Amino acid sequence: MTGPLNRLGQRALDIARQLTLPLFPAEPAPGAGVTPEGITPTPAVPPPPGGRTPRGTGRARRQVRLGNDEVDYELRRSARRTIGFVIDDRGLTVTAPRWVTLAEIELALHEKSGWIARKRTEWREHAERRERLAIRWDDGAPVPVLGDTLTLVILDGSPGRVRRDGTRLLVPPGPRGDPSTRDRVQPWLKEQARNYFAARIPVYAARLGRTPSSWTLSSARTRWGTCTADGAIRLNWRLVHFPPPIVDYVIAHELAHLCELNHGPRFWAQVRSLYPDCEAARQWLRAYPDDLTD
Repeated sequence: MTGPLNRLGQRALDIARQLTLPLFPAEPAPGAGVTPEGITPTPAVPPPPGGRTPRGTGRARRQVRLGNDEVDYELRRSARRTIGFVIDDRGLTVTAPRWVTLAEIELALHEKSGWIARKRTEWREHAERRERLAIRWDDGAPVPVLGDTLTLVILDGSPGRVRRDGTRLLVPPGPRGDPSTRDRVQPWLKEQARNYFAARIPVYAARLGRTPSSWTLSSARTRWGTCTADGAIRLNWRLVHFPPPIVDYVIAHELAHLCELNHGPRFWAQVRSLYPDCEAARQWLRAYPDDLTD
């Protein structure tokens, strides 16, 4: 039965889905796995007439030659009616109905060989970017902070507060049994993020003529920012590692949702009015790995 309350509930769910800025705005984050063009890669496979004996259950590691490459994959059997492909940081996973033969699965793999090769290359490039951008948290390591590159300096002596000294980020030792360098530095980074957001949100709110009902820091691993239907904004503190123009774009993006609770043409027109160079910022974010350890 569909009534006003059901429609209202569905609308709330739709809004909750819309008002977020994912780490990969144009497509699923690599860590989530992907399928070709975001759709089921093969047609539905009908169950065998009369209930043919299943070909197997559980999981198995297999290998197939696709072009010039030997590709390892994990085969999972399930009750689903389609053959599905996912490529993520663990490699290629194929999920197939229990009654589908290995020959049929390999045929499907060959049909999708172009997509598989492209996604494997994307994952390799993603891993290389992640390795290049990950913070090492060792003495002398670079730490990007709002457009500046600070040099991590781990001090000897008495415990104290993390502080910036010019282009150096000074990290005193912690007490006995102290946490890692990363855990000591993160509170300082969150404070820098909070201070920057507090300074810039009013600037864009004034341009928009609207103010969020509240704003808080987020530690989400899949979203740079979120705006709820009641006007509350959450901004990922890890934005502190980005140049100020990119952070400003995320702020403008979320504030624009105060006027447009969607990602339609009027929303993007609102974003452009607040932040004219939004397309360049979106492209920059797309290239940034979402799963760095920091």
